[in-house]
Amino acid sequence: MSEDGQLWLDEESGPLVRPYAMVHGRTRPARPELDVATQLLTSWSGADRSGISVEHEEILRLCVRPMSIAEVAAHLDTPIVVAKVLVSDLIDRGDLVTDKASRQAQRPNRQLLEAVLEGVRRL
Repeated sequence: MSEDGQLWLDEESGPLVRPYAMVHGRTRPARPELDVATQLLTSWSGADRSGISVEHEEILRLCVRPMSIAEVAAHLDTPIVVAKVLVSDLIDRGDLVTDKASRQAQRPNRQLLEAVLEGVRRL
């Protein structure tokens, strides 16, 4: 958006701000464990929200209910990698939380799987 409040938009080509500009040229998220299905939720920890981009603000608004990174990317109309970079920024700031803990709790224990495999082999 320009200083006079006009949207930088070319009707035929779309927004004039390219995705790499939104993430300051970064092409990899700080958190490589994020995938398209990772669920996000805004953390209302009262953290200072000054200095974040419009896209970051939009992500925080979208994630007041659980939302996947794929959904965030679709709402922002950006590539997945751009959404991952923006989301990583917000997680690092403490403004977003993920479902990582719940996903790890659902993973089966290696010893349990080995015991099941051994039982099957005995049959």
